[in-house]
Amino acid sequence: WATWCGPCVTEFPEFIKINRMYNARDFEFITISADKPEKKDKVLNFLKEKQAANKNYLYSKDNKYAMIEAVDPKWQGALPYTVLVEPGGKIVYAKQSTIDPLIMKKTIVENKYIGRVY
Repeated sequence: WATWCGPCVTEFPEFIKINRMYNARDFEFITISADKPEKKDKVLNFLKEKQAANKNYLYSKDNKYAMIEAVDPKWQGALPYTVLVEPGGKIVYAKQSTIDPLIMKKTIVENKYIGRVY
């Protein structure tokens, strides 16, 4: 996500809701901002405004392609981009564009590692 990405900013509150719904499970929600390091204060203000209590990272390297490759080699680089990763690193949900919150919640609930039984 990034503060300059309109769709990212629009969908961010849904991620906060999802995190609050599932944070008692074996589920860790993190965000990685693609903003430039000099925009750190803008990113922090946004996160405070949205009451984002989850782990949030600001990518601080120059090579954004290294971040893209590390997150998901299939990712084309456009934002927003969302992945749901099982323990062990298997990607079980990937979406380039805004998410459908119901589909994301269903994917979480139906996942054998973080699903209905916890």
